[in-house]
This record gives sequence, C-alpha cells and structure tokens, in this order.
Amino acid sequence: MAIDAGNLRVDYQADELLESNAAENPFEQFDRWFQDAKKSDCPEPNAMIVATVNAAGHPAARVVLLKQVTDEGFIFYTNYDSRKGQELSAHPHAAVVFNWLELERQVRIEGSVERASPETSTDYFHSRPKKSQIGAWTSPQSDVIPDRAFLEQRKEDLEQQYADAEELPRPEHWGGFVVKPTLIEFWQGRSSRLHDRLAYSLSADGHWERVRLAP
Repeated sequence: MAIDAGNLRVDYQADELLESNAAENPFEQFDRWFQDAKKSDCPEPNAMIVATVNAAGHPAARVVLLKQVTDEGFIFYTNYDSRKGQELSAHPHAAVVFNWLELERQVRIEGSVERASPETSTDYFHSRPKKSQIGAWTSPQSDVIPDRAFLEQRKEDLEQQYADAEELPRPEHWGGFVVKPTLIEFWQGRSSRLHDRLAYSLSADGHWERVRLAP
C-alpha cells in the first residue's frame, strides 16, 4: 500500500500574528487564542498532544485534555501508573502541542513537569461526573488486559460497590501533572507557507523574551 499526500495543500489566509497585535506575556496570548478556539468550530479546543521520552530517549506522544491553566503552567490529569505517567515521573520534561486547524493556528510548549498538589487533584477528581470517577478506578491504564469484558466487569463491580455514594475517593495513582513552560511558540498559518511564528522564552531572571522565528 502507498499513500501519496503530496498534492494536499491549503493556502492559509485566516489571520496574521504580528508583534504589534501580540501580547507581551505568553500566558495572556494563550488565553486570547484559547478563547478564540472555544468560540470557533474547533472540536475539543482543550485537546493537546503531550510528548514524553523513556529511559532510552525514545519519544511517545498522545492526545490528552487540558483542564486548567494557572500562573505555574498547564495542568492535565491522568493515571500516574500509565506509560506517560511513569515516563514523566522518571523524566520530568515534556513537549505539548495545541493544533487548532479551523483557525490555522498552533501552539507549541516545552517545559519541566511536576505533579499537581494532592489537594488540586482531589478537588478536580470530585468535580468530575461519577461515571468518570468510576472510570479512573476501572482502568489500569497502559497495562495489557485480556479483553473488553475485563473492563466491563470491573466497572460493574465498582458501580455496585459505590451505588449509594455520591462520589468516590480519588485513587492515589490518579492525579494532575503541571507542565511549567520555558518555551511557548505561537504559529499562525500564512499564505505561501510564510507563516508567522512568535516564540517566548523564559530567561534566567524569570522574564519572558519574545522573538520571531523564520517559518
């Protein structure tokens, strides 16, 4: 089988990203673009690709959902025993990508990673629907399992166990990671592949420095 995608092209003309209309702080710029994405037709605008590495330096990437942005960074939640959880615990650095195709925009983030506080993770866990709480207990994420029936049985057992409870306790193996950025790059598609790229780097004194990158 062969796939030829060489003739698939889009001439981006939706918008521009100039220094004159960009925020000095990347968190403010991200908020502007995230609000635009929420108002647009982008499905799940909080979907982001998170890339990690293992002990051999081999990368892995997957889509997760952004749940919070604070002054510290970008927070998502997962099973700490999953592959990404174990890799982030062993090698606490990650790369993140938001891809809002409908707006012809992309945001790249690089930075260190640390676990969210237990209080933050518990508060978010209990804000989730009860079915999602059960799901967190049901799945031994990334483990090999025999079949779908294995999950269904575990789910049914938990539903019976907590039938009279409004919420479940948060599993110790489930919680948040905070991506603390040292680089945030904003990419706006432009015509003729001459895209706009503004990159914000965190300096040693804690200030953000902004530069334009060639496309």
